[in-house]
Amino acid sequence: MNKPGTLVRFGVLALIWGSSFLWIKVALTGFSPVQIAMGRTALGAAVIVVLVYARGHRLPRAPRTWGHLAVAALFGNVIPFVLFAVGERTVDSGVAGVINSTTPLWTLGLGLLLGFEKQGGAARTAGLALGFAGTLLIFAPWQRAGLASWGALACLAAAASYAVAYVYISRTLSGQGLSSLQLSSGQLVVGSGLTAFIVPVGGLQEVHLSLSALLALGILGVLGTGVAFIINYRLIEDEGPTNATTVGYLLPVVSVLLGAAFLHEALTVRVVAGMVVVLFGIALTRRRPVTAVAPVDTRPVVSTTLK
Repeated sequence: MNKPGTLVRFGVLALIWGSSFLWIKVALTGFSPVQIAMGRTALGAAVIVVLVYARGHRLPRAPRTWGHLAVAALFGNVIPFVLFAVGERTVDSGVAGVINSTTPLWTLGLGLLLGFEKQGGAARTAGLALGFAGTLLIFAPWQRAGLASWGALACLAAAASYAVAYVYISRTLSGQGLSSLQLSSGQLVVGSGLTAFIVPVGGLQEVHLSLSALLALGILGVLGTGVAFIINYRLIEDEGPTNATTVGYLLPVVSVLLGAAFLHEALTVRVVAGMVVVLFGIALTRRRPVTAVAPVDTRPVVSTTLK
């Protein structure tokens, strides 16, 4: 990842996604969690659908594909978008970003549980254990002032929901001949429809319009859900999916720093320590075992064939 353009896109994506938790907190001053989820999904879908048709592509057509996209949208958009907004009513945006960083751990754990993820050796197992130990350190359930609140648990459930979506997509939508851009646009379109169904249940609260809330919702939808998908798609094309996902390492750092700088959120040593442990654990789970290479004998071969 040494191309200037790629590095710029990598940094922009980390800033956009890492700042999403700040914008959620600001948007909550005017909108309910369901209204935020509806707005950002619809705006993101509009951005990507326009790009799909501008590039001469089409949305998926097969009914079976749309069925899989509905499940992916439920766990990858509707549930986490609502739950993170619910959680941030009582949890700092920086802490929500740190909790979000546990998604790769949930993904690996789910893969191991379902039997389609290889163990990967002692380092990966240790990384998984360390990651969840760091999560426990962040929540501090042994303290009366710990973060084991309903809001924090909602954020943790949202991170686990993302993991379910990643696993489901990899098992059902990969290898169907559709580009990531087509699948992303289809997922957001279905996500908008699914979120619309729950608006009558949890999205009819009075809206307190303000410039800051509207701006935050617009940034979440257009940038955090629309443009971010486009940048991520380009990174996957240029660097491959493995390198592209390393942007996740920077998200909790961005969310914590922005929350402390602009929302004056407290930054405790325990939360920072938990974040470091989680990130180190994730790094271990992504470590590839080194394959031993047998030395090559470069001495000339002496023929033993009788002439």
